Amino acid sequence: MSQIDEPPPERLLLAPEAAKVLRLSPATLAKHRCYGTGPVYRKNGGRILYALSDLHDWSRRGVRRSTSDRDAVTTRPAQAHAAVAPAYTGRCGDD
Repeated sequence: MSQIDEPPPERLLLAPEAAKVLRLSPATLAKHRCYGTGPVYRKNGGRILYALSDLHDWSRRGVRRSTSDRDAVTTRPAQAHAAVAPAYTGRCGDD
């Protein structure tokens, strides 16, 4: 495969950069990681990385046509939810 045929490399962002893209504070994004309510992420060595496409996919889940849109999927807030994190102890181990 030549360089011309190769797909462009995936854009990976560090957590602070990802928080800026989503217009969230880095602490809120960290809470989303702990509770499992945020975008998917990768951990390479000690670094937490987000693919730009995954950030956009997660954000699109909150798209609405109106305040009464019954078909919309709710993007959960960054807080503990019994169905998501029943054994949450108040400390996240991924950071």
